[in-house]
Amino acid sequence: MAQPLDLAAVRSFENLEFLARQLVEGFITGLHQSPYHGFSVEFSEHRLYNPGESTRHLDWKVFARTDKLFVKRYEEETNLRCHLLLDVSPSMYYPAPGNDKLRFSILCAAALITLLQKQRDAVGLVTFADKVELQTPVRSTSTHRHTLLLTLQQLLERPPTRRATDVSHVIHQIAQQIPKRSLVVLFSDMLGRAPEEQTATLAALQHLRHQHHEVLLFHVMDRATESEFAFADRPYLFEDIETGEQVKLQPNQVREQYRAAMQRYEQDLALRCGQYKIDFVPVDIREPFDKALYAYLVKRGKVR
Repeated sequence: MAQPLDLAAVRSFENLEFLARQLVEGFITGLHQSPYHGFSVEFSEHRLYNPGESTRHLDWKVFARTDKLFVKRYEEETNLRCHLLLDVSPSMYYPAPGNDKLRFSILCAAALITLLQKQRDAVGLVTFADKVELQTPVRSTSTHRHTLLLTLQQLLERPPTRRATDVSHVIHQIAQQIPKRSLVVLFSDMLGRAPEEQTATLAALQHLRHQHHEVLLFHVMDRATESEFAFADRPYLFEDIETGEQVKLQPNQVREQYRAAMQRYEQDLALRCGQYKIDFVPVDIREPFDKALYAYLVKRGKVR
């Protein structure tokens, strides 16, 4: 089992790329079994040899048969194609800017991107709220990783804007666009949606499974306040981040009913994901980031 990461030494760094590398290196050190596996190159075709270039890849067998010099061309095979879907809707900025669900998700995504690129796996990023904001190509190069991390760095610095969320529409759209079997990793709080919208979102995730993609859902929450409603017993003004609707109340007046409703909601979400063979990972933003990394490695079958 992985050991918890010591993030104290790296939290002071503002460079996300550096932080992601530290997260991954620290995490790998804590594993009993290396998550790395080989990446292969597959022969693609021959081309004529150009005088002056390296003779390293000359095919001497073909030369013996034809008396002509041909160079072997290879095509790199990635172990995996992964699409990271990141919910950037207003509720992901809870509980406070700089210490919110979106920041936690971005750091997890950055660490996964770094880990995937180290394994020579191809990765792409999708950010969305009510529609797709950004959709990158899926590549395995270090340059692409650098571009993705810069994108996430910019997202960390962006203030929230009031708008709705439409996870189901986005997921259906992505399901139609992914041509090859892939791993789809979704970071979302899955909150603020009516029951029929929740059903539509799960149906969209099932669409991904129907397309033979593997799906990993990180349910990102601030458990203390969003699940346990652990607020001090004094009057509060609660505001819906997405709609602006406000309500005044004392937490102790509704805490018991709230907890029961949230427990039913989360149990139903986990049950439905289990029925659709979607890997459901409840994540608390107050816990270490290595939980996300370990869940990914378990999904890929690299740890036992």
